[in-house]
Amino acid sequence: MSEKRYIAIAGNMGVGKSTLTGLLSERFGWKAVFENADKNPYLPDFFSDMKRWSFNHQTFFLIERFRQHKHILTESDSCIQDRTIYEDAEIFARNLFDMGILSERDYETYRTLYQQFVSLLTPPDLVIYLRASIPKIVAHVQKRGRDYESKVQLDYLQRLNDYYDQWYNNYNHGRKLVIETESLDFVENPSDYNLVVQRIENELFGLFSNEHSN
Repeated sequence: MSEKRYIAIAGNMGVGKSTLTGLLSERFGWKAVFENADKNPYLPDFFSDMKRWSFNHQTFFLIERFRQHKHILTESDSCIQDRTIYEDAEIFARNLFDMGILSERDYETYRTLYQQFVSLLTPPDLVIYLRASIPKIVAHVQKRGRDYESKVQLDYLQRLNDYYDQWYNNYNHGRKLVIETESLDFVENPSDYNLVVQRIENELFGLFSNEHSN
């Protein structure tokens, strides 16, 4: 796998995206590009008053994700990214709009900005969707103990999960792979981790084989 590849990991909060990004970076020698949620100055305000800060919060993440994606495309080395620009709009902003938190005017402005950004970007070679149930997500969120995440409601997380499923099923920008993590512990259990790696390798080698056979 000497050719440059751009891999992205998608999934709800607390599902293990950052952890798997780091593990796969070490395994394959890819450059890890992490989501830095704490860099968002609107994050604590958003979880305290979603309606007031939703547009600021989402727009900040969208701009940062665009910069991150664009930078990855200029890298000479293979990269693995923690969360994609598609999730910002197709899941998080959509959810806020459908819940009546993000106004129609702000949502339309946001979507226009998102569509302009996406039109300028080449999509990842492979998107990996980590899927888990709400109880498992809540357990992970509680374990990492971020104060602002403790205010997230269960119905909010469930709606995100539903939108993730819809988004993944309709995703058509490139190759994709879903990994059900409900019964997996790829951090503590080496056999689970090896199973995840094997699935990804199978997908990647198929990607390489198909390209070289054309």
